[in-house]
Amino acid sequence: MSEASQRGARGEGHQSRLLKERRFAPFFWTQFLGAMNDNVFKIAFTSLVTYHASLFQDVDGKTAAFLISAIFIAPFLLFSATSGQIADKWDKARLIRFVKTLEIAIMAVGAAGFLWASAPLLFVCTFLMGLHSTLFGPVKYAYLPQHLANHELVGGNGLVEMGTFVAILIGTIVGGELAGAGAGSLPWIGGVCLGLAVLGRLVSTWVPQTPAAQPDLRINWNPLTETWRNLRIARTDRAVFQSLLGISWLWFLGATFLASFFNFAHDVLGAGPGVVTLLLAMFSLGIGAGSLLCERLSGGKVEIGLVPFGSIGMTVFAVDLYFASRGGAHGVALQSVAQFVSQPAHWRVLADLFLLAMFGGFYSVPLYALIQSRSAPSHRARIIAANNILNALFMIVSALMAMALTKAGLTIDQLYLVTGILNALVAVYLYLRLPEFLIRFVMWMLLHTLYRIEVKGAGQIPDDGPCLLVCNHVSFADAVVIGASIRRPVRFVMDYRIFRIPVLSWFFRTVGAIPIAPAYEDAAALDRAYRRIADALEAGEVVCLFPEGKLTATGELQVFRQGVQRIIERTPVPVVPMALRGLWGSFFSRHGGSAMTRPFKRGILNRLELVVGAPVAPAQATPESLREKVLKLRGPWPV
Repeated sequence: MSEASQRGARGEGHQSRLLKERRFAPFFWTQFLGAMNDNVFKIAFTSLVTYHASLFQDVDGKTAAFLISAIFIAPFLLFSATSGQIADKWDKARLIRFVKTLEIAIMAVGAAGFLWASAPLLFVCTFLMGLHSTLFGPVKYAYLPQHLANHELVGGNGLVEMGTFVAILIGTIVGGELAGAGAGSLPWIGGVCLGLAVLGRLVSTWVPQTPAAQPDLRINWNPLTETWRNLRIARTDRAVFQSLLGISWLWFLGATFLASFFNFAHDVLGAGPGVVTLLLAMFSLGIGAGSLLCERLSGGKVEIGLVPFGSIGMTVFAVDLYFASRGGAHGVALQSVAQFVSQPAHWRVLADLFLLAMFGGFYSVPLYALIQSRSAPSHRARIIAANNILNALFMIVSALMAMALTKAGLTIDQLYLVTGILNALVAVYLYLRLPEFLIRFVMWMLLHTLYRIEVKGAGQIPDDGPCLLVCNHVSFADAVVIGASIRRPVRFVMDYRIFRIPVLSWFFRTVGAIPIAPAYEDAAALDRAYRRIADALEAGEVVCLFPEGKLTATGELQVFRQGVQRIIERTPVPVVPMALRGLWGSFFSRHGGSAMTRPFKRGILNRLELVVGAPVAPAQATPESLREKVLKLRGPWPV
């Protein structure tokens, strides 16, 4: 077991401890400073062309924000394929230091652009900063899986997302305040950007060595053919590719909101640049809160059930933002922050932005963690590059759509309404294409609304590789509780008659359940089940079996059947004993008669435990010994 896995097994898995460790902290602060610098530059430039357009010649303040966004994003579309190969071929720590050195040179160009109030130079710097971020992106997301265990990915990604948006918040405040002073602040803006670049380079010195995933890779310098190849690599895993599309849609939505806040404040709310900073602050704090809450809500595992939860919230609060901002602009003078917050109606606008962004955090963090955990290490950076390509494409389309709709006469609040409705349509498409997300959402909701569950010994289940889980069978809810509590996807072996129940059959097929029948009823079906179990274990998956073969009618642990022995003899893998405690007597158990026939009294907010024991070597995994271990794990739980 790795050092990270051992810490998880001892219960030391809280994400905040990563900020004290060299494998994560220098990388985190390097990323933090880079994100802050990006936003000091972009917010200052955007604010100046919106509120001080006279400083620059031939710049349209109405569309400049969308143009700056599109220019920044363009390098992602052009060079992500190449940067993904570079990240797979070379040590990522060396690449990070190279990119941070490049940032110093780029910010020197930006400082000159601010000093001379040169829009062309600042547009060039915007493009180069986009190139800098393009080079850093694959390194950023491929770095984490090399230094974090699987159970730390959600927490690590949550910290990175939180840190990124806190950096955006600070950069927004600094850039907005500096730009608010007008022409007199131009030298200061360039100096701050250059100073942050130098500080980021110094911090990157402590990023630990991160060996190349594929040092013998021959780089294809043709961005078009390599882009197509990366997209083909990403499409080999349906869940990964759909996750890439889901993340790209989030960037479409996020780009629409972030690029339009200046015009939203000016034209819709009738507010000054200080209010723009407040709006961006609420949005950034929301993303940070959602990202940090993800680990708590997901129990430290890659919980894709949170993705539909995030989608619902994003749609609700994007649509409500339209209604909350109706009739906001009034008067000739632009409102200050104090005037804006003194009106109770504006608190609804701020709450909508915060909650929209928070649900965006619930949506994005599990998707990033899924991509990292399910991508082959040798191709991970190139899949992240494919993600960046799709992100860029969606963001450019977002900027073009926003520019077209605003020129056609739509106000910014109407643009938000359109985006919120589109989000609902995209969510329906995504979850129809990949029902796994919706099913995990249903499982997560059921578990967190009906029960309070504590998982003991979760670190005993291997982070990767095949294993067989065996557990007592107390109720019809057992599989839902186990599936929603285990960090890895689980294939359940179940009775073929239940598997064939109309409507539910679709659910069972979608989650990869394996139907099994007794030999005296259907010997061929039994053989097929054993073959499918063997195939799943040989593919490195987790399979769960209830060796009793049926639900307990008394609450006592029944005799374990010989099927578990046959599975282990055919495919020798570690066997992990587990015990469910607290479901006997629930609505879903056979306590007092048939299950699910009594009034739903017990179960709501009932306390459950899933206790996981140490893995048992195949040679020692007999039905009798496994039953004894499960019985010991269950203990004298009251019925």
